[in-house]
Amino acid sequence: MIYKLPYIKFIKAACIAGCFFLYACHNDYQQVQNLATKKIPTDTATNVLSYFSQNGLTKAKLTSPLMTMLQADTPKTEFPKTLHVDFYDSVKLQSKLFAKYGLYYSNKHLVFLRDSVIVFNMEGDTLRSEELWWDQERELIYTNKDVHIRKPDEKIDGTGLTANQNFSSWTITNAKGPISVPDSTLPSN
Repeated sequence: MIYKLPYIKFIKAACIAGCFFLYACHNDYQQVQNLATKKIPTDTATNVLSYFSQNGLTKAKLTSPLMTMLQADTPKTEFPKTLHVDFYDSVKLQSKLFAKYGLYYSNKHLVFLRDSVIVFNMEGDTLRSEELWWDQERELIYTNKDVHIRKPDEKIDGTGLTANQNFSSWTITNAKGPISVPDSTLPSN
């Protein structure tokens, strides 16, 4: 079989171009791995002061030295260096909350607190726990961890607690220690 010169030149050019394409398609393994790693966008704020309101009334005021917002499938706002929240019933301060760490799930309206969590109301009742959840929609504070409540005239310890967010009413699941019972609740003989 006899080939004409233009066909041979075309075949040589195609082979040379193919070699260049094969050489150019070299990928670094680490670059490919980095493409597979999903980067979660974050925003950071310092010296945060934020108000939560409902129906035009201030319900809470939050302060924190650092806030990080993570835009993932479940958006989260993290407070890695302490937070403080004041709870109000319209204008009057009802209770205060402190924690060394907080995490807010914005689409669930849930706040997770841990590390030296302290809540106290204006009547002098104080709650201490290592972990606490705050459900903003239901206006509840709860935990299944150890809790320590100090009232002006008594001490109550236990495991598990449910309370309203202003801490004016609460229930301990497994209370321990002496508990004062008013005389009016005792059966009469």
